[in-house]
Amino acid sequence: MLQKHKVFELVDCPQNRKVIKNRWVFDVKSDGCKKAHLVAKGFSQVKGLDFDQVFSPVMRFETVHLMLAVAALENWYITGLDVQSAYLYGKLDEEIYMEQPEGFAVPRQEHKVLHFWCALYGLKQAGLAWWRTLDESLKELGFERLKSEAGIFFYKKKGTNIVIGIIYVDDALFCSPNKAVVDAIKVQFMRKWEFRDLGEPNEFLRMRITHKGCAIHLDQCVYLQKVVERCGMLNAKSTSTPLPAGYYAAKNTEPVDVDLRSCFQTVIGSLLYLMLGTRPDIAFAVTHLSRHAANPSQDHLNKALYICHYLIGTSTYSLVYNGGSGAGLIACTDSDWGSDPTSCLSQTGFYLKLADGLISWTSRAQKTIVYSSTEAEYMALSDCARQVTWIRSFLGELGYKLKAIPICGDNQGSIFMASNPVTEPRSKHIDIHYHGICESVMKGNVELFFIDGAENPADLLTKNLSRKKFAKFRAQLGLQFPSGSI
Repeated sequence: MLQKHKVFELVDCPQNRKVIKNRWVFDVKSDGCKKAHLVAKGFSQVKGLDFDQVFSPVMRFETVHLMLAVAALENWYITGLDVQSAYLYGKLDEEIYMEQPEGFAVPRQEHKVLHFWCALYGLKQAGLAWWRTLDESLKELGFERLKSEAGIFFYKKKGTNIVIGIIYVDDALFCSPNKAVVDAIKVQFMRKWEFRDLGEPNEFLRMRITHKGCAIHLDQCVYLQKVVERCGMLNAKSTSTPLPAGYYAAKNTEPVDVDLRSCFQTVIGSLLYLMLGTRPDIAFAVTHLSRHAANPSQDHLNKALYICHYLIGTSTYSLVYNGGSGAGLIACTDSDWGSDPTSCLSQTGFYLKLADGLISWTSRAQKTIVYSSTEAEYMALSDCARQVTWIRSFLGELGYKLKAIPICGDNQGSIFMASNPVTEPRSKHIDIHYHGICESVMKGNVELFFIDGAENPADLLTKNLSRKKFAKFRAQLGLQFPSGSI
């Protein structure tokens, strides 16, 4: 493969030049395909000599959710592609020398080294090199990159339907109302790169994609099963909520237990991936525990495994975007004032919903101490409005013209402050960036509505709820509950 792509040339090692080592990495993909990768030991690279910039943009989960929800509403055709050995296409600006790989040294030339023209997996700048090549190549094919999201490209020429490319490193989804246009673009792709045509995609970013009529279902059942096996909980009993009602994770004051910390971080990292992908119902529980990743206690680990117990009973749940619903964008926000007894910080929670399914959700502690529940709710409204502004910009670049997006909150005082931007004693001390909500309201980008606190589903993102209340709000998140689940 390396020779086929003309990635390197065999040369004598220059004097006083550090040569990078390598190793073989073997992997079994989720589809059962076995792969062997030659990987450079990039940790031995010297900054300023072997590499300079290394950052390459990647797409976020919420972008995938948003595009799949739009595709469900518009009844678009979706197809998937997998670029084979993508990094090998990335052109290098630096001189990189590497030892010949074990088992493949050229006879009687074992002293020579590989001089790379293109990137190799493991090099620090490999991701950036591939990204630049991808960006330039897509522009040559007529695609434009969105300013609001680096992983989204769109193709639109006069007289043709729009084609949207959702790119995550070497995995891609293409959406369009016209299958023939997408197939024509595939042919152009084949001339540039070697890739695997996945047809109608069954998986993307470890999320299983299932089409049922005009609805798109997302789940991570396969990944969840691996997490459960890794934690040794295959035969564990299930629980009805992610955490016990009213539970608070107190700070650990004992010295760091390295083994315990490693175990906790493994579990909580896996749960974070599930939460970001398809499980907003565990958002508060996971983010609440993840604050203690630096020095967790045994109690923290036990509660992380408690979340696994909940997931065992709800493993077949899926996030559903119902295209037949015709449901537009709506947001809900909430906060829990001073919920952390140690730091006195409040908790913010909000979500955005499209096609009757959540596309974006957030549960996090606020950064400053506030003096009232109104101020906490006002900050939550502002955070939610920023996310709405991004989505308006995103969809605007794709040609959608949106009316004011409704945001629901359960605090009349915060809604009044956001709708009437006047300086008052109770709000004059609030950091200026939170007042962006006022501008969003004045411009007509958002419209604020009051919702009773007992009926606000965003409450699930701010605290541990009782079983009855948790089940009530969970049912409004767009999660499908198969028969027999909790």
